[in-house]
Formats: sequence, C-alpha cells, structure tokens
Amino acid sequence: MIPEKSTRFGVLDVVLLALIAAAVAYMGWRIETRLDYEWHWERIGQFLLRHDTQEGWVPGLLTQGLLTTIRLSLWTMLFATIIGTAMGLARTSHSLFWRLTGKVYVGLVRNTPPLVLVFIFYFFLSDQLLMALNVDGLVRGAPDWAQGVIAFTAAPVNRFSAFLSGLMTLAVYEGAYITEHVRSGIQSVERGQYEAAYALGLSRWQRMRRVILPQALSRIVPPLTGQFISTIKDSAIVSIISIQELTFQGMELMAATYMTFETWITVTVLYLLLTSACSVLAAKVERRARRGLA
Repeated sequence: MIPEKSTRFGVLDVVLLALIAAAVAYMGWRIETRLDYEWHWERIGQFLLRHDTQEGWVPGLLTQGLLTTIRLSLWTMLFATIIGTAMGLARTSHSLFWRLTGKVYVGLVRNTPPLVLVFIFYFFLSDQLLMALNVDGLVRGAPDWAQGVIAFTAAPVNRFSAFLSGLMTLAVYEGAYITEHVRSGIQSVERGQYEAAYALGLSRWQRMRRVILPQALSRIVPPLTGQFISTIKDSAIVSIISIQELTFQGMELMAATYMTFETWITVTVLYLLLTSACSVLAAKVERRARRGLA
C-alpha cells in the first residue's frame, strides 16, 4: 500500500505566497492612488439579487446571466456529447469514408478560431436554417405553458433564435474535442478484448456495444467532465452575438454603471464558483471511474 504524501509548507511556498500577496497589494495601491477610482461595492448586491414589489426576491442582472450560462453549458454538453460520440465512432470505423468524415470534422473545427465559427453559424448557417424551419414562428405560436418551459430551460421566446445559434456553434466546437476523447478511449481498450469478443461470435456492433464501449466509458468520463468545465468558459464567446449570458451581462452592467472593477471582479468570482463546483464533481466522477478500472 502506497503511503499518502503529507502536505506541508516549505520556505519556497511561503516566499511565493508572500510575492503573490505583495503583487495583489501593489495592484490595489495602484488602483486606489493612481487611477482615482471610486469603489461602489454596495451597489453590486442589487445586480445579484433584488427585491421586486410584486414578485418578491428575483435574480439580478448578473445572476440572470449566470443562469443563462448554466443552461447554455448544459445544452451544449448534451449535444456536443452526441456529436462527439457519433464522430468518435466514425473515426474508429472500418469504413474509410466515415474515418475521413470524422477526421475532416475534427481538423476543420479545431483549427478554426471559435469566434469565426460563431459568425459563420450566426450569419450564414443558423440564420438560413432557422428561417427555413420557421423556428421563430413555431416558438411564438406555441402555447403559453410551452413558452414558459422554453424560457425556463433555454431562453425567452424573443431571444430563442440567438440562443439556438450560440448553442449550435458551441455544440459543434466542443463536439470536436469530445470526438478525440471518444476515439482515444475506444482505441485504448486492449486488443485482446476485441479478439475475445470476435471469438465469441459477436458482430461488430455487438462487440462495440457490449464489450468495448463499457470499458472505454470509464476512460472517457474523466476528460469528458473536464471538457464540461471548458464549455462553461468557452460559452463567453457567444456574448458577441448578444446572448445574455454572464459575460454579456457584465459588459452591459459596466457600460451602464461604469463600475468596471466591481463588475468584472464579481463576474470572475461567479465563474470561479461555477467551475470550482464542477471541478469538485469532476474529481468525484474521476475517482469513481478509476475504481471501475481497478
């Protein structure tokens, strides 16, 4: 049994912490004395949670953006996992056509700046596709209860098309990375497993579904949880097309109140809280996946 390493502070750790503290103090001093900046932290609370005379306590501007970020990230990860799994299976297929399809998809998306993808999907693909499918008309003509469900799970009806455009962009972008996770997970399964499944007379689909994928899944899950954290951070890019997620709301608040430092410090803390919670969950999932491999 391997003994656990004890955690202790060394001299170098103390020096590094002191340097970081000194750098933070110096930055604060520069802001306070050189920029002649007036802090208004007392006004930030109303943008996190405010009291409405009719509805009571309701989410403020930044909290609304945070909730939109969470919804966008969850939907993105769902569709990106579907795309990534399909393309990952294509990349490990015996068919040359499907292997090339998966390879072209990954190479094209991963080597294109995400901002360019946002513009391509928003101004070209999604704009024409959503118009052809009459998505706006379908959503606006839906019953009130359906519009309420859409607003709660995705975005309000008047902003649903922009939300869907951002979702499509992020799903395709993140799906390219998930494709590689799925491909590497499948290819990491030992060759003997394939041979044993083949010897049992299983078809290729049966071998993949009953033997290979269950073993590959425990190896795919840890990087997949890490990809979800990346999705949360990458979601900020869609603020460029006016999706009212956390970064967009931060820019709106800064422009309206000129509380530059308070706004972006608060936005940073909200992102850190969200990603830290996901990191803790990812660590638990990874430990459980490792126990499955043991």
